[in-house]
Amino acid sequence: MAAPQRFWLLKTEPTAYSLDDLKRDGRTGWGGVRNYQARNLLRDELKPGDGILFYHSNAEPPGVAGLARVTRGGHPDPTAWRKGDVHFDPASTPTRPVWFQVEIEFTERFPRFVPLEEIRACHELQDMVLLKRSRLSVQPLEKHHFDRIARMGRRTSTGSARPAEAR
Repeated sequence: MAAPQRFWLLKTEPTAYSLDDLKRDGRTGWGGVRNYQARNLLRDELKPGDGILFYHSNAEPPGVAGLARVTRGGHPDPTAWRKGDVHFDPASTPTRPVWFQVEIEFTERFPRFVPLEEIRACHELQDMVLLKRSRLSVQPLEKHHFDRIARMGRRTSTGSARPAEAR
């Protein structure tokens, strides 16, 4: 029996890699994470089919730009082995990897960006990990958080949701 779908928020600085970059590339390895708690989530918890809120951090304003999906679960992050790469770690080797990544693919760009302040103001989202001062770049989400933010992002200027077939 397949594991139930889970949901995640992945943070990135849009000047380093944005949702538009992912849309252009189609899919990418989500690596370069050098925090042990986030590494453990990437290695053990994110599975193919899991939904992702793609969050632009260190931006003005920060917030959710759209959706992605996990296409390959945790596997060794090869950036850790490349001398000269900013993510190089001499303690990590192909036979004894320390750092892990997942592969993700572009799903959808929201018609409207969902800024952090709007997320903070939404009563239904008050228990999100994001709002508990977590700096983790990989965060678990409840399905209702994922769905609520997706609805917020799909709202048009008239307040109605954009039909799925138009995305």
